[in-house]
Amino acid sequence: MTFEFSHPYEFEPGYSRPVAYFCMEYAIHQSFKIYAGGLGFLAGSHMRSAFDLKQNIVGIGILWKYGYYDQVRKADQTMDILFQEKVYGFLQKTGIKFTINISGHEVWVTAWYLSPSVFNTVPMFFLSTDLPENDYLAQTTCHKLYDANPEAKIAAAILLGAGGARLLEILNWEPDIYHLNESHALPLAFFLYQRYRSREELKRHLVFTNHTPEEAGNVKSDLIWLEKMGFLCGVPITEVRIITHTEGDTLDHTASILHLAGLANGVSIPHQQTMLKMWANHNDICSIIPITNAQHFGFWADEGMYKALEEGDDEALLRRKKIAKRALFEEVSDQNGEIYDENILTLVFAKRFTGYKRPDLLFHDMDRFEKLISNPDRPIQIIWAGKPYPLDYSSIGVFDKIVHICKSHSNCAILVGYEMKLSRLLKGGADIWLNVPRLRHEASGTSGMTAAMNGAVNVALPDGWFPEFARDKKNCFVIPSCNPTLNEHQQDELDATCLYELLEKEVIPLYYDYPQTWLQIMKEGMRDIFPQFDSARLARQYYTELYNPITVS
Repeated sequence: MTFEFSHPYEFEPGYSRPVAYFCMEYAIHQSFKIYAGGLGFLAGSHMRSAFDLKQNIVGIGILWKYGYYDQVRKADQTMDILFQEKVYGFLQKTGIKFTINISGHEVWVTAWYLSPSVFNTVPMFFLSTDLPENDYLAQTTCHKLYDANPEAKIAAAILLGAGGARLLEILNWEPDIYHLNESHALPLAFFLYQRYRSREELKRHLVFTNHTPEEAGNVKSDLIWLEKMGFLCGVPITEVRIITHTEGDTLDHTASILHLAGLANGVSIPHQQTMLKMWANHNDICSIIPITNAQHFGFWADEGMYKALEEGDDEALLRRKKIAKRALFEEVSDQNGEIYDENILTLVFAKRFTGYKRPDLLFHDMDRFEKLISNPDRPIQIIWAGKPYPLDYSSIGVFDKIVHICKSHSNCAILVGYEMKLSRLLKGGADIWLNVPRLRHEASGTSGMTAAMNGAVNVALPDGWFPEFARDKKNCFVIPSCNPTLNEHQQDELDATCLYELLEKEVIPLYYDYPQTWLQIMKEGMRDIFPQFDSARLARQYYTELYNPITVS
């Protein structure tokens, strides 16, 4: 039986231009484990809001057989990594099969369909090479999200970019706009260039979103190697150098897209400014605009808290917050054997563990840390959670360091399995949501948005999305920032000192001594986060500022 596709709903006015959205990961639902972190959370919320608004978008991704990884524990409670096969009964087989070229070999690809009726997203297709027609090496192309093997990463990029474009041809669904959400699917640009044979025509159809200024997220690769892998989709190297303004034999993936796309965006106002500085010496790149990330309010917000907020029922709001804290504390007791108190101020640090996010900043001065957590008059409970990249041994070491510290303190806990389900529990149960990246390293960050949607008060450095939200001591607490040009050791010293001062002298005393003022800050955060940081705003903005301004002939 042939799979026939047509968009399953009528489009709202202004959203009829067909858009294909390419992303390596999507956090759509806890049960669908094809995501690693913030990029996936953003993409999942976008696909939900695009459905809510009845936009003409189709999502393209990869069906990762083993997901990212399952975060588990070793015998001593330190972190371990489990790659477990995933099976999804809610996906529909399309029966579609075609081949793409990877490293000189024809690799068979199939596609699975996620109907909007399953998770209230736009229609989505997920590519897989896990087919008996392929040898084992070809099958592994879709095994692990962000595989550390360089060849596997390039093969996955070809699968998503070239494979996604081929799928759309077979479906006979032709987008006006191809949206690259991060640079992973760069082969799409070369595939389309081969089709149009015109850089100018390509620019009319291609848009790009960059999500990080970090070097690891802005890849550079050897051109000769990329050609052998099939990454260039048959475009000669000489021509690639011309259209991407590449000198020498190293291709800058992000710079290449900025040369080939018609329009690009950063994911916050500070990030857009950082991008303009990063690429200032590149001539002929596309315009870069800011479209700040957001999260799906209907999915993430605590309905009971907002009902109480709307009705002006402070007692009901506080009761609902305590219920959410108890739900989180059940998980803490299950994983760590600690019994937390719903009446005690609870601080949460939960996000991807990586160096610049500084999950261990609270330990910079252990004497002050011990003083902070051992005050009997103003007690505090702390919870950490987050998944490092599976081969980021430095960040795994930080996670394990926190494990051992928590063993000695009954009011400190670290949780494994930071995925959508645990994320919701943590945000509901947090009184304080802590975010302390080195300044100008956080492109956007979104965890604080959904924390505020659950009555948590953000305590954060002014980076990424946060300056667009923050009203210091009105809806959050802003940690005074240091000069980002200082060396990392100096930044850590100054930022840690400011964090201790803020917690000791303002945040913790306010929670215990002025509970009505604390409640007011909590309520202001809940109000201010919506609708500006609801992904409905983001989905509208993408159409009005990124998709529709591109002139398609």
